[in-house]
Amino acid sequence: MNETLMNFANSPMVWVLASVIVIIAIIQSVLFTKIALRAAKEIEMPQEKCKRAFRSGLITAIGPSIGIFIVMVGMMSVIGGPLSWQRLSVIGSAPLELMNAQIGAEVAGVTFGGEDYNMKALALSWITLALGTQGWMWFVILFGNKLGKVRDKIGGNDSKWLVVLSTAAMVGVFSKLSVDKMMLGGGELIASISGLLIMAALSKFVAPKVPLVKEYAVGIAMIGAMVVAGLLG
Repeated sequence: MNETLMNFANSPMVWVLASVIVIIAIIQSVLFTKIALRAAKEIEMPQEKCKRAFRSGLITAIGPSIGIFIVMVGMMSVIGGPLSWQRLSVIGSAPLELMNAQIGAEVAGVTFGGEDYNMKALALSWITLALGTQGWMWFVILFGNKLGKVRDKIGGNDSKWLVVLSTAAMVGVFSKLSVDKMMLGGGELIASISGLLIMAALSKFVAPKVPLVKEYAVGIAMIGAMVVAGLLG
């Protein structure tokens, strides 16, 4: 890798510019948390439930974060630390970000991370990363506030039907993501099956005796699945 290229990609100015979006994301997280706590107070939800939800979300985030961190380390050696840190801090889809960076290199006619990867290719990778997620960002900005009305209309204002609809949507999304990985075989298949078995075991045998486990079951299943896949994959 060109040393001059890496010096530019990791320069202090790039770090400063990349940090702007990360700082905004942190501020948004704080504001959302405050709004959620205020709403919980208005509906008289016990603070203990809020704390349990926060702990559960925190533990659940560990599993996906490990995979993202590993991809980020690889991307840092090609497109620099600042942009890798920025993109994977706010997007969270490591395969998508890696694919976008590779597309930029292909447009430049060079190999991603190869000896011919130059400043032009780096610039195109950065541009592709910036443009690659614009679709859903603009969709949320333009239509995010209308999705609640669409959901209510589909559900007919029936709270029970909305629960079924939301659950079915989540099952469909996670099934699609899981099946795609399982079809690859190898470590992906092992991780998927291991996660399923660990989650089932926790829900069936452990959670009834230790209710606290229910809060961390997803995170434990993710981490356990990665360990098993790493050992057997």
